[in-house]
Parts: sequence; structure tokens; C-alpha cells
Amino acid sequence: MRLGSIEAGGTKFVLGIGNENGEIVDRIVLPTRTPEETIPEVIDYFRKHHVEALGIGSFGPVDIRKSSPTYGSILNTPKLAWKNYPFLQRVKEALGVPIGFTTDVNAAALGEKTFGAAKGLNSCLYITIGTGIGAGAVIHGKLLEGLSHPEMGHTIVVRHPEDSFEGVCPYHKGCLEGLASGPAIERRWGKKGADLAGERKVWELEAFYIAQALVQYILILMPEKIIIGGGVSNVKEIFPLIRNEVTSMLNNYISLPEVNENIKEYIVPPALGGNSGLVGGFVLAQNALD
Repeated sequence: MRLGSIEAGGTKFVLGIGNENGEIVDRIVLPTRTPEETIPEVIDYFRKHHVEALGIGSFGPVDIRKSSPTYGSILNTPKLAWKNYPFLQRVKEALGVPIGFTTDVNAAALGEKTFGAAKGLNSCLYITIGTGIGAGAVIHGKLLEGLSHPEMGHTIVVRHPEDSFEGVCPYHKGCLEGLASGPAIERRWGKKGADLAGERKVWELEAFYIAQALVQYILILMPEKIIIGGGVSNVKEIFPLIRNEVTSMLNNYISLPEVNENIKEYIVPPALGGNSGLVGGFVLAQNALD
């Protein structure tokens, strides 16, 4: 079976061809420009490969309500050229195949649940920490959605007593994204995160904020696995710091081995590496076909 996948990000589009087993047989990357420049290239790629179905995981916010007249549209994004763009509709009109549509982090959660770090479990949470922060969850085998998709990256966190940084989020300042995203790290410390490896105070502060959010997700959702992706997850020292902070903040309230002695296996990097969202798109495509 020939399935297509789009992982649409703010800086790049990752396009792939794969199958129902999550195997990638072709993969290309395009820069995210305007819709008028980007979408024709996307359509040409999938026409050339003759896909039977397609999955789209898009940067957001997006309209995921199937009953809505704007279902599949990108909504109030800071990427103004894409604001209110009918993403799903344009691709569906051009290709005429079944298409599954959700957010990029939802797709990544679905990929890790089906073929990655959470394979065989009923639930997981995937959070990406990079240019922005977003999270998606699979609960009882289904994506967590309600009025809209979750916006867990904007969870409000308690400011560290020694941190006077205002925050980069234009809406909330001191939310998780405002204080712990890649741009927040760069603006606070004057260097990109990749150039701050080994700077323990940088990553201790980062872990302090990330752990607060994870504790809230654990207490509300009780996912069976937490997967952290994005650029920050490439910093080797961050995972032990986050796990220690989560354990400390929970303070033995939850008497489960997963969040205590086995926390090293509970909070993990993606098993699919940088392809979680792309593989999740194949799952969306298969579901749309079914």
C-alpha cells in the first residue's frame, strides 16, 4: 500500500511515502514559504508517487472539527501568509484521495504510539520543545481532541525565583513556551541552545519549567509514556534533569513505579527520531482509507 505523509512545520515541510507498517520509502524536505509557493510543490510530489491516501500533521492552530465549515484550515497563526488558509481542502481538491488531518504533534504522538516508544501501550504524550512548544496525546488509542486540539505548550508555569526573564510568548509571556522554547533560551542567555551544551545552569532552569508542565500532564492525563522531541531533546543532560525534577515535584504522591524507580523508561526521547510526525502521517492516511 502506498501512503503519503505531510509534516508541515513553520520552517519546513517534510513529505514522505510509506506504507501501513510505518516504513518510509521516500522522504524530501521543502522550506515553508507562502502557500502559493509551497502547496503546488507538495501536490506535484504526491501526484508523482500516486498515493492511495494521505495524512497531514500541520503546525497550528488548526481547525480539527470535522463538522466545521473551516475544517482543515490553519487558523490564527503568526505566519500571516498561512492565516485562515484552507490547507486540507486545497490538497484534497488536487489529489482526490482520502486524507487524515490533525496537528503536527498529534501526528507525532500517533506515530510513537503505533510504531515507536509507546508501541503496545494504550496511551502516550508527545511533546516537542524547539522553536515553539506543543504536545499531543493518544488516550485509549485515540487522539485527545475536544473543542479543538490541545494547546499544552501554553500551560502556565511558576516562574523560578532567580529568573527575571519576561518570556517570549506574545499572549502569555510566562507560559511554558514563553519561558522554555528555543527562542526563550536564546533571548535569555544570548546564545542558541546548541551552543550552550554543558552549561548546567541553563539546563537546570529549562528542566525546572519542563518538569512543571509534565507533572500537570501526568496528574491530569496519566499517560503510560511521555516522549520528548524537538531540538531541546538533543541536549544529553536534559533528560536526567527533567526526570529528577518530575520526581521531586510529585514528591511520592503517586505510588507507581513508572514515575518513581522506573522513570528513566517513562520519560524518553522519540524511538522514531526525527520521523515521528512523518510516520504518524502514515497512520492518519491508513485510518482515512479505512
